[in-house]
Amino acid sequence: MAAPAYPTWVTRWVSGQWRNKKRPPTLRPTRTLALADKVASRREQSTEATCITEMSVMMACWKQNDFNDAACAEEIRMFYDCVAKAEKERKNQNEDTMSSRGNLPSSKVNKLLKRFPQMTHYV
Repeated sequence: MAAPAYPTWVTRWVSGQWRNKKRPPTLRPTRTLALADKVASRREQSTEATCITEMSVMMACWKQNDFNDAACAEEIRMFYDCVAKAEKERKNQNEDTMSSRGNLPSSKVNKLLKRFPQMTHYV
């Protein structure tokens, strides 16, 4: 019984001869591979909401007291204190710091790319 006749490309592929050929890549870049001078501006993902507990307490007090501010003065003051504290912490957080995922914000990346532009010609 004779062995089946396979096409030559199958024989070369099975034997590994196709690996020995140095073929150029099938896709060639149309321009040089280099970093761009800027990245797209992206909004940072919002962090978790703050002062939710204080807001819930304040709204529950309003509902119990027919939306009377005088009866819920303590809860309102606690909510405003919490908001002021959260705003102060947000302002103290520097833009240069990395986000929670460890990525630089796009504004910081653009500043760095402007400081160190890509060389488009050789000296």
